[in-house]
Amino acid sequence: MERSGHLDSFTRDRLPPSSQRPDFLLDRPELAYPLRLNAIATLLDGWRERGWDDRPCLIGGDEVWSYGRVRDTVDRVARVLTEDYGIVPGNRVLLRGPNTPMLAVCWLAVIKAGAVLVPTMPLLRAPELADILNRASITMALCDQRYLDDLEEAAPPSMRLVGFQGGELEHRIATKPTGFVAADTANDDVALIAFTSGTTGTPKAAAHLHRHLLAIADLSPRSILHTTADDVFCGSPTLAFAYGLGGLLLFPLRIGASVVLLERGTHDRLLDAAIRHRATVMFTVPTVYRGMIAHLQSEPDLADRLTSLRLCVSAGEPLPLPTFEGWRAATGLEILDSLGTTELLNAVLHAVPGEVRPGSTGKPVPGYEAMVVDEQFQPVPPGQVGRLAVRGATGCLYLDDPRQEAYVQQGWNLTGDAFHVDEDGFFWYHARTDDLIVSAGYKISGLEVENILLGHEAVQECAVVAVPDPVRGTIPKAFVVIRDGMHPDDRLIEHLQSYVKEHIAPYKYPRAVEFLDALPRTETGKVQRFKLRKRANDPEV
Repeated sequence: MERSGHLDSFTRDRLPPSSQRPDFLLDRPELAYPLRLNAIATLLDGWRERGWDDRPCLIGGDEVWSYGRVRDTVDRVARVLTEDYGIVPGNRVLLRGPNTPMLAVCWLAVIKAGAVLVPTMPLLRAPELADILNRASITMALCDQRYLDDLEEAAPPSMRLVGFQGGELEHRIATKPTGFVAADTANDDVALIAFTSGTTGTPKAAAHLHRHLLAIADLSPRSILHTTADDVFCGSPTLAFAYGLGGLLLFPLRIGASVVLLERGTHDRLLDAAIRHRATVMFTVPTVYRGMIAHLQSEPDLADRLTSLRLCVSAGEPLPLPTFEGWRAATGLEILDSLGTTELLNAVLHAVPGEVRPGSTGKPVPGYEAMVVDEQFQPVPPGQVGRLAVRGATGCLYLDDPRQEAYVQQGWNLTGDAFHVDEDGFFWYHARTDDLIVSAGYKISGLEVENILLGHEAVQECAVVAVPDPVRGTIPKAFVVIRDGMHPDDRLIEHLQSYVKEHIAPYKYPRAVEFLDALPRTETGKVQRFKLRKRANDPEV
């Protein structure tokens, strides 16, 4: 490891031992970063020398922040952090708030000052925040004024809490001069602690290095999306979500493009923003695509105003085939599915424009290697379902967590996803490995059953999980949210079961069906299947 620039060694002291770390593949020329590296200085400081100060950078509502304004404000915030609050390299600073230009500026400033950023979802409640504050030993938090209540409840007396978006922070930066010398950090110093979304239980603290922030912006955007400085990015994920961080901050800043930041990434707001700001690249999740499809179907003229859009990316949850087909029918555009994890920071599998196989997640992103292995870690033949193993420019570094040993094996990251690879090297998602259903000896992909159910006129959303059965061991159970006007009764259950039997092998049909008002989701939009499994065992959960 390179000499650390951190005066506070908390994160480096808690990284996993070298024997449990993944192999990092850094032999590509675009990944040849200097040993001394501050990622934010690299992202921002060069644009002034190129004379790009007046170019649009961050768009929030009707306000457009230029690259010059962003850089100067980042430097002023970094001055406040170090000069007024005594932040030193390696201290952890929590960030909380919805996507706004000021949130993005704080995000950048914390890391430029050499501190370790801990971004949090804006709708986390006090107990969840208290756990993060404790586990990351937070010394200071920057919070949107409108989201202070839960953080104030969770914060220990010793923690400094500073509001922005019309709070104390703006008053202080108004007194600061521009210009800030970025902290002298190593490329393998921790820049970010990203807590996982908790789809499988207690969130894990995934550390990412300064070079990781640049690597994800130098791989898929360059080799797959071919984005340029003239692109206008938009999307729904929060910047606290690895998917949102890449698509809505690091990707555009790396190439000098602009990005539209939405405080609420609902389907109607995203569609309106894409039209109004003539967005060219969109990052969102299948749920939001489905909402936009319905909106476009009800107002067909909107599609004619969406002509600027050229790339549509999906991640965060599996992309159902009906959603892919519905979006293509409504807009003429294909959705590029992708798979990434908090541990890997961004996409490692990605569909490529012009080479999309509907239903497939695509191929490994250049800079990553992927394979499907069995329980003995042996590669399986094409067509056989197994565990996805990945290695590349980024990888899993849990802080002080015994689960590191299960995630990283033989230098590979085991993402917890079940896939098969076809003869042409395309990867096809089946389920989370703990969601793969084995019923009476048959292996059943819950995703396959979900895709069929979503084609039924009564079904708005659904999730299929394994539940215990005394005869078959487990059976597929479908949790279904129905459309308005449909009646959740035994007759509809029979219709849904018959519908599945008509479209795929009958043994795969959901032998149990339960109707819900909504599926339990994390704030990032992922279905919390572990809650559905618990509910199957205890309906009061």
